[in-house]
Amino acid sequence: MDVAIVGGGLAGLTAARDLVAGGRTVAVLEARDRVGGRVVNLKLANGGVTEGGGEFIGPTQDRIKALADSLGVQTFATYNTGNNLLYKDGKKTAYATDGLLGSVPPIDAAGLANAAIVQASLDDMAKQVPVDAPWTAAKAEEWDRQTFESWLRANAVIPSAKFLLDVACTSIFSAEPRELSLLFVLFYIAAAGNETTPGTLERLTETAGGAQELRFVGGSQLVPVKLAATLGDRVVLNAPVRTIARSGSKYVVTADGVTVTAKRVVVAVPPPLAARITYDPLLPAARDQLTQRLPMASVGKAIAIYDTPFWRADGLNGQVVSDTGVVSSTFDNSPPDASYGALMGFIEADEARRYDAASEAEVKAAVLKDYVTYFGSKAASPTSFVLQRWNNEAYTRGGPVSIGGPGVLTQYGPALRAPVGGIHWAGTETSVHWMGFMDGAVRSGERVAREVLAVL
Repeated sequence: MDVAIVGGGLAGLTAARDLVAGGRTVAVLEARDRVGGRVVNLKLANGGVTEGGGEFIGPTQDRIKALADSLGVQTFATYNTGNNLLYKDGKKTAYATDGLLGSVPPIDAAGLANAAIVQASLDDMAKQVPVDAPWTAAKAEEWDRQTFESWLRANAVIPSAKFLLDVACTSIFSAEPRELSLLFVLFYIAAAGNETTPGTLERLTETAGGAQELRFVGGSQLVPVKLAATLGDRVVLNAPVRTIARSGSKYVVTADGVTVTAKRVVVAVPPPLAARITYDPLLPAARDQLTQRLPMASVGKAIAIYDTPFWRADGLNGQVVSDTGVVSSTFDNSPPDASYGALMGFIEADEARRYDAASEAEVKAAVLKDYVTYFGSKAASPTSFVLQRWNNEAYTRGGPVSIGGPGVLTQYGPALRAPVGGIHWAGTETSVHWMGFMDGAVRSGERVAREVLAVL
């Protein structure tokens, strides 16, 4: 075998596709009983599906779009017709998103002005961050020794502006501002573009024209499922990898029920999970220490299903920004034909952790209480309800991405993609564009395949 690939998500499967196209033999070892990793379709009682993980794509996410196109998976626009809702200080306000402020919630004028200055500052600083090596930015040391929270407190001085930036943070990272290095945030913003278009904070947060613009017909997991089908029996499910051991010039990769000997190994799983594999010989300290310091963020998705998307008749698009509740941001997750209604809410950061040990019934009750607050009494009685708690998923333990706190990128960042002997690293966390997104996963698979083909 030329290459053993650990992980059957978008990164691992894309790497396998490109390596096979390059004439190499591969085996993809996936721990779960399905492909897709952090991308999964949840089956509904009415026969439909809804997205339990990675879901949206948008402008400059060229590689996931190209992959989907090549597999015949179509996209449709995220429902964005009608008003958004702001729920703040116990008051519900509907607001249009096609005016001068776009989708920015209608807070007080001073807060809007302050938020605009903060956003412009973040974008300007992000332009100074090299996406392929953020730790080399001129001010990397300064930015990496403070949290995003400490920077926000010094700059988002109007409480309503701080609220908007806090909501943006939890929505983008599923982490609280105190958990993130400012440098990590700036890198993430810089990475929200492609080779010709610089990243911006707005592109991360927007629906129309942003990262939430499009969805996949039939659910996002169709992309990895169809990609895996092109690889046939090269993909082995229910095979969690336990050890990667060098044996002469090759590597012996041992998983439950299967052992593969290969010239090269691609590890395409999140850094914290890659750290749970036993390596012989030991990985360099810098690589191991890096994976100790890149925990997964905390996220869940709660989707309530209704006979119809009733909120549309009220002139609402299903999108909420809130300062309270277990769910502080929502989307209309209905299918393109609106044959039924689906409200999806993100459970993120502190709220996700608060409900990790709760029963599904307790989470459902808390979520539906929020939905009633936002959308009225009709939201109290869904026909079905599905919940995906990534913190409790055995082979993910959080999401949507690994996050970096102060000091991580500047001290350990160079180990993120650096091969260790014949072991190479992939996964969305290793991407220089759209880290944390499906597009980043695909890009990382393409990059690691080029890397491996160059040395085989």
